[in-house]
Amino acid sequence: MNTQINKLLTKLETWYKAHPKLLIALSGGVDSCLAAYLGQYYLGAENAIAVISNSESLKQKDLIDARKFADSYDIKLEEINAGEINDPNYAANPVDRCYFCKTNLYEAIHHLVKESYIGFEIANGNNFTDLGDYRPGINAANENQILSPFADCEITKEDIRLLSKHFNLFVWDKPASPCLSSRFPYGEAITIPKLNMIEQAEDYINSLGFKDVRVRYNKGTASIEVPNKEVSKLIENETAVNAQLKTYGFTNAKIDTEGLVSGKLNRAIGK
Repeated sequence: MNTQINKLLTKLETWYKAHPKLLIALSGGVDSCLAAYLGQYYLGAENAIAVISNSESLKQKDLIDARKFADSYDIKLEEINAGEINDPNYAANPVDRCYFCKTNLYEAIHHLVKESYIGFEIANGNNFTDLGDYRPGINAANENQILSPFADCEITKEDIRLLSKHFNLFVWDKPASPCLSSRFPYGEAITIPKLNMIEQAEDYINSLGFKDVRVRYNKGTASIEVPNKEVSKLIENETAVNAQLKTYGFTNAKIDTEGLVSGKLNRAIGK
């Protein structure tokens, strides 16, 4: 074990052992998967339980990944539905939509604590890098007394991938996969049919060999992002892509030639 990894794990072991009973919010992404894995690693399967909300804004691929991950590493998994889509504050898609999403999630997990896991604390996979980004969900975490081992231990996104690779976790190089609601410009109402359109479109483009994809919704038009180096390949498929996305309900589809930029829609609010 190299010095850097040993230093990171020493900090994390100290943190986890100071919080011996945890429910860990799981999304299927690399951050929360590592948080759940380390919980099981340091505390044991009965003391570190992963919790995922199987709601409409979660991609089914991420749910499948989460289930596979929990099964592969002997992590107990609880599935709930936080029901954020039923919250008018969330569905209206304001600039702080993530605050309402995470509030619904954390309140649902708190309910699970009271119902089945008395004495457990709640943790998430927020990392130190997240603190410098626009993330209203962090406010919801603070208000609900949610713990963040990676943020507390100053573990960055790069550190998380390093540690995940060290433990040979199959998600270590998984592309970021924010919730489907992040594909809508702020102010565009979020509905289940629109979420389904986005998911179908991204799954289709994945099937063409593009691993990292965002399909953004704008008044019925799909704006498609893939990594910049893959844009030319996607353009070769433009006619077929446009035709297929129309079958999902889009009026039109266009390729964003800038390429994939995480959080691109935050530009509208200067973040």
